[in-house]
Amino acid sequence: MVVEAEEQLSQAIGKDDESEIVTEDSAFVHPEPPHDDSGPPKVESPVEILHEKVTKQIIKEGHGQKPSKYSTCFLHYRAWTESTGHKFEDTRHEQQPLEMVLGKEKKEMTGLAIGVSSMKSGERALLHVGWDLGYGEEGSFSFPNVPPKADILYEVELIGFDETKEGKTRGDMTVEERIGAADRRKMDGNDLFKEEKLEEAMQQYEMAIAYMGDDFMFQLFGKYRDMALAVKNPCHLNTAACLIKLKRFEEAIGQCSIVLTEDENNMKALFRRGKARAELGQTDAAKEDFLKARKFSPGDKAIVRELRLLAEHEKAIYQKQREIYKGIFGPRPEPKPQTNNRLIHLLVLFWQWLVSFFKRERAKED
Repeated sequence: MVVEAEEQLSQAIGKDDESEIVTEDSAFVHPEPPHDDSGPPKVESPVEILHEKVTKQIIKEGHGQKPSKYSTCFLHYRAWTESTGHKFEDTRHEQQPLEMVLGKEKKEMTGLAIGVSSMKSGERALLHVGWDLGYGEEGSFSFPNVPPKADILYEVELIGFDETKEGKTRGDMTVEERIGAADRRKMDGNDLFKEEKLEEAMQQYEMAIAYMGDDFMFQLFGKYRDMALAVKNPCHLNTAACLIKLKRFEEAIGQCSIVLTEDENNMKALFRRGKARAELGQTDAAKEDFLKARKFSPGDKAIVRELRLLAEHEKAIYQKQREIYKGIFGPRPEPKPQTNNRLIHLLVLFWQWLVSFFKRERAKED
């Protein structure tokens, strides 16, 4: 059955082995993140039969080409066992896309690979994979929630793919090759950003970042680490700039914070995080970021402008609060006219003397 599936996969993805990097006008790799409900999404689109044991329903259309055999695909997915509804894997939660070379995937990924081979860049789909092309008759040792003979449901998003003649994975590349591949993606993203194709630009930035995962960065020291960060950090910062334009401020804060863990004094990261925080009304945190950024660029007009806007915003809130409290407690009472306190004092003294005088006169009579 697995051999038949591999033959089916070869037919599905073709035998085109031209060496190129695909930069087609693909759909947005960062749509609004899928809701992390207790179970897989409900999809009403038609069911497409890809294989006897694999079906697909499109959630979001993609654009451009489909990957061919030996394409290096980058994807995010969530996976559930159909019988129990238990989610056992989520690459978005782990913040690390899966890298899959079609035709060289692991045995338990055969069904997933068939589904991915039918997708276009940016496409999101729900796949149903029979147990024969999943974790098989014994289930999974790594994922105890996957019992024997478990059919699998995958919510998959194809971020993008590279066409390579030999199907070389990131792990097979030299440090220079990985950094070079990431830098090409970054440059493609920059071109798309200039054209205001923000979603497509973010796709390229995420592909670039995928070449420099945590496991790779952990092994780098000295000049190689500096070379990698010179590509990786701008990708995070440019992604943040896209997210701010798209008004997805929480995600922008996350991208800037990643850079600041490596370089706590990065002026661009501080500025863009401050801007995103200001948009969310986190004025104290935003002000802190702007002030720290100003230390490294005192004459930056953009920073000065944002600090001025924050001050004006705080003043407007203060004035509004005054008006609200004024309405609650009413107008301030008019002050009462002051009485001549000296006259009152003299009258009191006269009264005390008069009482004392009458008491003495009565005592004389007695």
